[in-house]
Amino acid sequence: MTSIYLVRHGQTAWNKEEIFRGRTDVPLDETGLKQAELAGEYFKEISLQGIYSSPLSRAWQTAERIAKFQNLKVQPLEGLIDMSFGSWEGRPLQEVREMDQDRYRQWRDEPHLFKLPDGESLDEIRIRAMTALEEMIKKHPEDTIVLVSHRVVNKVLICGILGIDNSHFWQIAQDTTAINLIQHKRERYVLSLMNETCHLKALKEWKSKIDF
Repeated sequence: MTSIYLVRHGQTAWNKEEIFRGRTDVPLDETGLKQAELAGEYFKEISLQGIYSSPLSRAWQTAERIAKFQNLKVQPLEGLIDMSFGSWEGRPLQEVREMDQDRYRQWRDEPHLFKLPDGESLDEIRIRAMTALEEMIKKHPEDTIVLVSHRVVNKVLICGILGIDNSHFWQIAQDTTAINLIQHKRERYVLSLMNETCHLKALKEWKSKIDF
């Protein structure tokens, strides 16, 4: 059995301000760094054989805090990079909601059909992210590993391993530094843990979770 801990990165200023990030390389803010440290402590007593991350700094910084407690180096995994939001990147949610109403309505109501002309669809993300996951399982049979990625990618991966289509995207929560556990055994995926944030209880900000 391979155990895969799928982790979302810590908070950035753009999460808090509800600005679309996508491929824009936004680093963790002060709270995000604290969240990442606490995520690292969560894994302190768990023996890991690999830590992989999206190459974007917000995920990489989170992965480094986890690696600090392990005798491991973070390795890049391109398939985990965030969704390309094209022209929405760097724009506040409220602005997009007002200025691009039809597309925004589709993003909220029919995410599985949504794609910006210069962006990426959930189906495209699912193909590359599931491919990356399968590669890690082949590389780490019987191991326990961590993959650090992004809200959209994590939601789509969870849909993928559960065998449900991407129309269920909004039914899955992924707060900052959410921890999920996917187990692969006998050629099947089992979701054993989802959106765990108990490690953040020490933070005053814990009650205001961020799934954006």
